[in-house]
Amino acid sequence: MAPQRVAVALAAATVLQFVALALTPPPAQAQSYPVKPVRVVVSWPPGGSNDVVARVLALRLSETVGQPFVVENRAGATGTIGSDVVAKSPPDGYTVLVNSATHIANAHIYKKLPYDTMRDFTGVAPLAVQIGMLVVHPSLPVTSVKELIALAKARPDDIAWASTGTGSYTWLTMALLLQMTGTRMLEINYKGGGPATIALISGEVQAFFVGIGSLTAALPAKRVRPLAVASDKRLKQFPDVPTVAETVPGYELTAWIGSFVPSATPRPIVDRLNAEFRKALEHPEVARILGAQTLDPMPMTPDEFAARLRSDYDKYERIIRATGARQQ
Repeated sequence: MAPQRVAVALAAATVLQFVALALTPPPAQAQSYPVKPVRVVVSWPPGGSNDVVARVLALRLSETVGQPFVVENRAGATGTIGSDVVAKSPPDGYTVLVNSATHIANAHIYKKLPYDTMRDFTGVAPLAVQIGMLVVHPSLPVTSVKELIALAKARPDDIAWASTGTGSYTWLTMALLLQMTGTRMLEINYKGGGPATIALISGEVQAFFVGIGSLTAALPAKRVRPLAVASDKRLKQFPDVPTVAETVPGYELTAWIGSFVPSATPRPIVDRLNAEFRKALEHPEVARILGAQTLDPMPMTPDEFAARLRSDYDKYERIIRATGARQQ
């Protein structure tokens, strides 16, 4: 065969090969996934709500999927260290980020991040609703939000409150309360809900607006005193704890804990992960454990979660601007 004909034949074969690949059903990759352990990076320390949700779901997925889902805590810089690890990981579905809505808030707090929050991640699924509870150390002489506000006005910058970093959910809930009531308290920073809860129990700080999942042991033992919740309605799990809005009209701030992968991860793998997370959230024991901590399951499709992320991106920008937070 003449060289020109050989070249034409090879070119035609190449085109046919690309066409065949294009017509191959994409879910084939997802059907075999996963074939090795999956790393679940939690961008907060052990003991907080993010860690609780990740470990409960990782245990269930390890049993149902047939491969270990291994939780790895990579805390620091208000969740940005763990997020950066995942952003720079191979987009193959074997590194999954678990982070709170702080992931979105950080885009408005930091002048420069090592990744683009909206471009470099794909949201797999929101995993649980995150509701904050305002609690105080039993030694603080207040039993209600009204009394806390009065004491803070009488003693500005004297009451120490625990924060897990500017832009975190614990920071947003308290910063919004202080802004709406015109009060000032002393902010003390910790790496996550677990360490901050320990500080509150020990009396190192006097107040904390924390995700309820961090209070599993402290509340029943009465080592902290609950004052109010950040939701617009009282919680069925804590019917005697009022909402902040009952004292400060218009106050409401709830968030979520979600899962993410690098943005180039193939959609079939994203869909497979979403389906497995949703099945795990529907399991009665998982729902019971998370529900007992007001971490109610929050199932969504990837497209629904993407819409929520875009909406929350704008919402958190407005809240952060209103609180007067400066970018770092």
